[in-house]
Amino acid sequence: MLSLSPPGPVPVVVLGAHCDDIAIGCGGTLLSLCAARPGQRVSALVLTGAGSKREDEERAALAAFCPGADLDVTVLDLPDGRVPQHWGRAKEELATFRARVEAEVVFAPAPHDAHQDHRALAELVPQVFRDQLRLGYEILKWESDLAQPTVFQPLEPAVAQAKATLLDAHYPSQRDKDWFDRETFLGLARIRGVQTRARYAEAFHTDKVQLRLDAEG
Repeated sequence: MLSLSPPGPVPVVVLGAHCDDIAIGCGGTLLSLCAARPGQRVSALVLTGAGSKREDEERAALAAFCPGADLDVTVLDLPDGRVPQHWGRAKEELATFRARVEAEVVFAPAPHDAHQDHRALAELVPQVFRDQLRLGYEILKWESDLAQPTVFQPLEPAVAQAKATLLDAHYPSQRDKDWFDRETFLGLARIRGVQTRARYAEAFHTDKVQLRLDAEG
């Protein structure tokens, strides 16, 4: 395993179609990142849920998943399940968000995700965030849409357990879903851990990686 990461905070953007997408897809990575890099800057944009109890859940959850971070959260009011029909507004909002945030790494839904809202956001991301490292996260659900990832972030067992605990604590509105439980989150993390020789991991998809092995500073 080779680490080329620079010391100190790295500006990170996290994008979700729904409140809870970010925490499910990369919550363990955020916990690890913020613990390792005090003062980490995290800018979050969620397309749906504004003005509902889900927005309250999301703000509290992201604060818990990004302890000590310089955190900015924006939640919009696009209609849940109808993001593709509001493509123009979604792109405009994403571009407006991009204009005011710094980003070196962008976490967003994976492009092959079967949910129409996740997939629409994934298609917009490379149009707006063109020069950043873009990592597509996984959300396990009813559809058989998991693919083989190529990027892995190992998670310490305590971090994987904390992720499952925080998801249950901060998203009570989702507990009636048959897939939203501790076993699901730890099960997928265990599989991804096996694939990267760790106990647990989160995994991601990327379409392009630019190397600067000759760069200084």
